[in-house]
Amino acid sequence: MPDLTLFALYFAAALLLAITPGPGIFYVAARTLAGGRAEGVASSFGTGLGGMVHVLAGSLGVSALVLASAELFTALKLIGAVYLVWLGLRTFQFCLCLAAGGLEGGAPTPAVGVGRAFREGVLVEALNPKTAAFFLAFIPQFLDLGAGHVALQFVVLGFVSVTLNTLADVVVAFAAGRIREGAAGRSGMIRRLREASGGAMIALGIGLAVAKRPAL
Repeated sequence: MPDLTLFALYFAAALLLAITPGPGIFYVAARTLAGGRAEGVASSFGTGLGGMVHVLAGSLGVSALVLASAELFTALKLIGAVYLVWLGLRTFQFCLCLAAGGLEGGAPTPAVGVGRAFREGVLVEALNPKTAAFFLAFIPQFLDLGAGHVALQFVVLGFVSVTLNTLADVVVAFAAGRIREGAAGRSGMIRRLREASGGAMIALGIGLAVAKRPAL
């Protein structure tokens, strides 16, 4: 394992990156505004598990293989982008149902449920090749090659980063949940929040679709 000084530097850098607003935080906020705090927290842990998929793949060299192939990178990012856009469109469809009176009074009940929010979080993160690129670019800088067990070091450092990201996402879910609760009883506000969350998911999907393959 890296020495304590190297690990402290890594932890500080990973913490700073975790609290910096990015696609993961915006996705969790959007999911919370759409379905409530429970869905937001579930999606936080889902994206955390999806992040660990990239950590494990990176330790085995799979992520490097994907990034080295333009075709594989493009296929993965387009699948992820289409999935995010589909989630956003489905959220808009839910809003149309509310506007048409298809659901009672716009009650702020979860749109998809905790279990599904968790699974969607896993897929959203696991299908994002930019996450793989981040881990492959960031973690190796803090590996102690002289200590051996490089793959294990990669997994441990990746787990630390994913844990910090997940904790930051949970905080965001609670904050967004308070905003949503403040709109409780106002069906128009609930609908607008859901529309905004749907738009955010679509924007994230478009952003992923136009992402360029990192230079190796």
